Amino acid sequence: MGDPRLPAAYLQPGSSSFADFLASQSPELLPGRRSLPPGQAGELAPHGTTIVAATYPGGVLLAGDRRATMGNIIASRDIEKVFATDEYSAAGIAGTAGLAVELVRLFQTELEHYEKIEGARLSMDGKANRLSALIRGNLGMAMQGLAVVPLFVGYDVDVAAGRIFSYDVTGGRYEETGYHAVGSGSLFARGALKKLYRPDLDEDDVVTLAVQALYDAADDDSATGGPDVARRIFPMVHLITAEGGRTVEEERVAEVSERVIAGRMGRPDGPHAPLTGGA
Repeated sequence: MGDPRLPAAYLQPGSSSFADFLASQSPELLPGRRSLPPGQAGELAPHGTTIVAATYPGGVLLAGDRRATMGNIIASRDIEKVFATDEYSAAGIAGTAGLAVELVRLFQTELEHYEKIEGARLSMDGKANRLSALIRGNLGMAMQGLAVVPLFVGYDVDVAAGRIFSYDVTGGRYEETGYHAVGSGSLFARGALKKLYRPDLDEDDVVTLAVQALYDAADDDSATGGPDVARRIFPMVHLITAEGGRTVEEERVAEVSERVIAGRMGRPDGPHAPLTGGA
């Protein structure tokens, strides 16, 4: 029985895209459809900064620092940038924070709507393609400095492995192997990931890897926030396995962060990477 509050088109077979439904019924509600005055607006809005991802045997990790900046000002020290999008996927936001959070919420609704209408969960590639379309719809905003560039990860039950997808502002989709990072500190985070990543890392090691990479990003990028022991603000870490996704407890991330900080007291540039390969 239909809900009288919803247009009939909402429940029609084949209308499994909530974004398409919204575009036909109330296009002004889509993030990328709002009219803006001419000019650049990027400096006026808080920006999320660094997100890292890494696969490991049996799963995938997504983590982000907690700082948002507005120009040279710290707009927030404890923003959340990592969001579960369904049971087996998650997105981390970089770029204009407000629009990025709105886009991720729309994506969450898109996946839930598809599952209700079709009676099945989208494939991992299908999810990545849907997110690509939403980012493409924000291109007009991106041209005015309000870019949204998420990092999308998930556990693909069909191949029993974690997968990572990055995007550009036009909605271009790229699958990454092993690890990736986006945001203002991504250059430095990727450098750390490149030196420290191994495909056989266990769960504890991959969490430590993410904290090390975010620490290096914060060390060289003023827009990225490192672990804040005084305020008890630590990176947000999300793991996804065959059992589903879960956010790592703050106490556990705090323990890892404090070990990393202790190690940096003796070696500020971080742990050695071997010169000739191997562990």
